[in-house]
Amino acid sequence: MRLLLGIDVGTQGTKTALYDETGECLSEAFEASQPHRPAPGLVEENPESQLGAALPTIRACLKQSRRAPSDIAAVAVGGQMAGVIGVGADGLAVTHYDSWLDTRCAPQIAVMQRDAGDEILEKCGNVPSFNHGPKILWWKQKQPNQYARIRAFVQPGAYVAMRLCGLDAAHAFIDDTYIHFSGFADNRRRVWDPELCRRFEIDPAKLPAIVAPESVVGGVTTAMAADSGLRTGTPVVAGCGDTSASFLAAGAASEGICIDVAGTASVFGATTYAFLADRKGRLLGCGRSVIPGLWHPYAYINGGGQNLEWFQRDILGCRMDLAALDAEAADSTHDSYLPFFVPHLGGRVSPAWPDLRGGWVNVSWDAKPCALYRSILESVALEYALYRNALVAAIPGFVVRELRVTGGGEKSRVWNQLKADRLQARVVSIARSGGAPMGLALLAGRGAGVFADLAATVDKWVGLGAVFAPDVTAGAVSDLRARRYGALLNSLHQWSGGS
Repeated sequence: MRLLLGIDVGTQGTKTALYDETGECLSEAFEASQPHRPAPGLVEENPESQLGAALPTIRACLKQSRRAPSDIAAVAVGGQMAGVIGVGADGLAVTHYDSWLDTRCAPQIAVMQRDAGDEILEKCGNVPSFNHGPKILWWKQKQPNQYARIRAFVQPGAYVAMRLCGLDAAHAFIDDTYIHFSGFADNRRRVWDPELCRRFEIDPAKLPAIVAPESVVGGVTTAMAADSGLRTGTPVVAGCGDTSASFLAAGAASEGICIDVAGTASVFGATTYAFLADRKGRLLGCGRSVIPGLWHPYAYINGGGQNLEWFQRDILGCRMDLAALDAEAADSTHDSYLPFFVPHLGGRVSPAWPDLRGGWVNVSWDAKPCALYRSILESVALEYALYRNALVAAIPGFVVRELRVTGGGEKSRVWNQLKADRLQARVVSIARSGGAPMGLALLAGRGAGVFADLAATVDKWVGLGAVFAPDVTAGAVSDLRARRYGALLNSLHQWSGGS
């Protein structure tokens, strides 16, 4: 049986998983990331550390599975979507990884928004934010000497794939699930847009080739085979962004399936046949699905899941674990009086309000830690309600069939029920899904010709789990709290200097 390897170069670390062609996970391994935070708002990582994390996870998966390297039909690599790495002519990094969590490009966001915000949204499907376009402009304006050395800007997944294959900058690539973040693409046509490049004086030659996620970009070199344990020449598939891979692994292969990636970022995504440029609400971005003909309008909270760790570690001082907090936060009796939490501790991404910050509102002396914790959980559900409303307004008649939850937050029954109640929609956990590495393994199979029909294979691989039905009696409270939450955000945006 042919085996498939998926490698996700994520924010918390790199996770690699080995699957057989029936969807059975044979082994998986993880290496923590090594982010560097030299100053507030700055988040960097050494691209060589990202490669250095991928190699031992590959070796570990092979060792655990006790399968021969020759059994692996293909490898696909993906990862964090909105950050950039500058590579030189030889394909080696000449910059650090400028993380999606890094906010230093806020002035460049404002420039791109002012000069071409509507055009970028209309062409790319996403507004300028802490993503490729403003980051590329930052390097051009603030680090001109390094910018001159850069021959292509790529993402961590592509960088690891390039290193595995020994590719130089002439063969640098970006798969099409990323290009809504680029600021310089015509997403519907899958090309770089010459007018946007001209307007911001970006040389299109510094932008990588746009490829399909299932494209084979090369084969593992002899040197990398020795370091990873893979067979020389093993096909390497382009893969896709971690969010897109998670959507695939949750079965988002038909219209109406919505996905909640409850990870470091809290991501709400829908699946539609229509490309959506959300010019009215400016909440939703729109990226390509790996399934041809489908799109994923989505929005996310920068660090939504990270807020839980922050609360436990820095507010409570680790006196309670998250499972204990979950148990104490299960009571919905007093939700009408629950404090509101603003989850945007690192700035709001959807829409781009980089100066907005988080906090609690309507807190009384009666508020216990469990209530504050529940308000953090609810804030994500309320944000999702705003995203859902924008989606339905933009695509009349669109119906949310169900919300499928993947990621670490899937384990919280309280959180799942809150999302069902605030959205008044069915929430379904995933019984069998390996998240982004599984989605990448599926793409490896498609690229290697193991699967002829990706959508049909997804239905066989993904198993659904517990269902959380909405409490219809909570509908009125949910609608009221969503309206009040939206009004609170708008007020804080104006207070923080937004317009």
